[in-house]
Amino acid sequence: MVNDRVTAEAAYLRTSEVADLLHVSPKTVSRWAKEGKLPFLKTLGGHRRYPEQEIRQLANDLRETPIEA
Repeated sequence: MVNDRVTAEAAYLRTSEVADLLHVSPKTVSRWAKEGKLPFLKTLGGHRRYPEQEIRQLANDLRETPIEA
């Protein structure tokens, strides 16, 4: 049961981790979550957790690809 909990927690990121991945401030992450721009769930303590897979996909989608001239 402990392993299930660790796996479940590993699937979600904290606000600061999302901020690092997206290269924005934690306040921006919180604002985007409030505006419905980022998926999240709230813990029993009221903290936001963001689904790692979706956030990493968003970060990859937002990366600029070099344009060859």
